[in-house]
Amino acid sequence: MEKSLKKYFLFFIGPTLIAFTIAFIIPFISGILLSLTRFTTMSDVRWVGLSNYVRAFSNPDFLNALSFSALFTVASVIIINVAAFFLALLLTRGYKGTNIFRTMIFMPNLIGGIVLGYIWQFIINGFLSLFGVTITVDPKYGFWGLIILTNWQFIGYMMIIFIAGIQNIPGDVLEAAKIDGAGPFMVLRKILVPLVMPSITITLFMTITNSFKMFDQNLALTAGAPGKRTAMIALDIYNTFYSRAGWEGVGQAKAMMFFILVVIISLVQISITRRREVTN
Repeated sequence: MEKSLKKYFLFFIGPTLIAFTIAFIIPFISGILLSLTRFTTMSDVRWVGLSNYVRAFSNPDFLNALSFSALFTVASVIIINVAAFFLALLLTRGYKGTNIFRTMIFMPNLIGGIVLGYIWQFIINGFLSLFGVTITVDPKYGFWGLIILTNWQFIGYMMIIFIAGIQNIPGDVLEAAKIDGAGPFMVLRKILVPLVMPSITITLFMTITNSFKMFDQNLALTAGAPGKRTAMIALDIYNTFYSRAGWEGVGQAKAMMFFILVVIISLVQISITRRREVTN
């Protein structure tokens, strides 16, 4: 059997490996090389070394996008996960109609980001018009608008993951805790959270990466206005690459730094949360 598997290993893995190489590895390596060049098309590539990275860090728009994205990610990750966890607790109590509520809360995740951005722009501007302003008047309006949009879109998805984790907890563990006199807060802190930690690892990873990578919602809701002060990293990279002639290499350098940043944060988060995981 082992010999047979070894014999046909390349036959089965080959197509996937070829597709992965063409679609990911080659573009990724090309991106690294292009971040070290100055170019407008692939026919006028000129090697410039690390100067693109220096120009990226000296660009105030990039530094503003970095700080704005970091603040937005911290706020959205906390709010989404806390809200999704407590909604999951509420919807695993066995109340009538919970499946309907689960479906309703999950449905916004099925709507595309561009559509969501324009929907919430219309809603928020309709509310702010009562005060004679729009969402692009002040960066704080754009910030909280993005928070509202992101929560509305992702809470339902994270809630489903938490529900799966909670339903996987053996009922006798909770019953034993109640018999021993553990209160709701003690059950939450000592039993529910530790046993749902694998789900927390997943939801934290997804919310962190999704928040940092957000582009279409940002583009549709504020487009970075006012004065690019609500532009997140992905939108700033897009603007740099496509809106500034001669800055294509800088945009590629920003993309590489963005990739490294997200990978490092994600690996640290996964490492920390996995240490806290316990088995049933």
